[in-house]
Amino acid sequence: MTMGTGADWALAVAVFFAAVVEVVEATTIVMAMGMTRSWRSAIVGTLTALVGLVIFTAVAGYALVNWLPEAALQLAIGGLLLIFGLQWLRKAILRSSGRKGLHDEAEIFAKQSAAARSADSRSMFGLDYFAFVVSLKGVFLEGVEVVFIVITFGLNAHNMPVAVTASVVAAVIVLVVAVAAHGPLTRVPENTLKYGVAVLLSTFGSFWLVEGLGIFRTGRSPLGWPGGNIALIVVLAGWLVLAQVLTRALRVPDTHGPALAAAGSGTVAAEEVNR
Repeated sequence: MTMGTGADWALAVAVFFAAVVEVVEATTIVMAMGMTRSWRSAIVGTLTALVGLVIFTAVAGYALVNWLPEAALQLAIGGLLLIFGLQWLRKAILRSSGRKGLHDEAEIFAKQSAAARSADSRSMFGLDYFAFVVSLKGVFLEGVEVVFIVITFGLNAHNMPVAVTASVVAAVIVLVVAVAAHGPLTRVPENTLKYGVAVLLSTFGSFWLVEGLGIFRTGRSPLGWPGGNIALIVVLAGWLVLAQVLTRALRVPDTHGPALAAAGSGTVAAEEVNR
């Protein structure tokens, strides 16, 4: 594994923080199941999901590498990554502007715990069925997003070891902190991380998408950006500016004032919660 260029470090940072966000969410689900139902069932569900993720990663990675030429790979993965990034960016902008509630791990933990307590007691092969299934589903779904990011970044940057290592380090750190905290990781600045990761995903997605357009020209070789990978900085700056502009344009106005206060304190309170 080599980390000789700025692009390699950008790759590692993007994958690391994206993995942190997803692992935190998966960990919250597993901890809720373990603390309210059965740790054994939650852990078995988690391990089963991880086995499925390994198989999914191997199959998806092999298929992409062997079925698509380089330019087509960049076009397909760049487009998918851009769509994925824009979904994250849309939610991040809405949260930052006050039009969508902030992601709250404590609230999610409370909801998952309440659902676990109210669920029927069913056994399957000596395991608590509810804890097993919810843990498996939560880890697998969150894990698929990590796998997608690792594969897309690793293959397009021609550095799978960096992408894999960054995701594994993120998972280990989150798990160690979760064990030490004995509860949901409420102090992780997840909303800020989601905003940053969304910008990074959109940046790399658009960068590789443009390179992949070379599939339509003679020779079917990837297009080159002026300045090579240095152009990533310009693309990143563009997405940051756009995100900030949209956040400011959509920001919920300050509702503290005599006129709006008379209009109804309930609406004001609701907007303050979402902020």
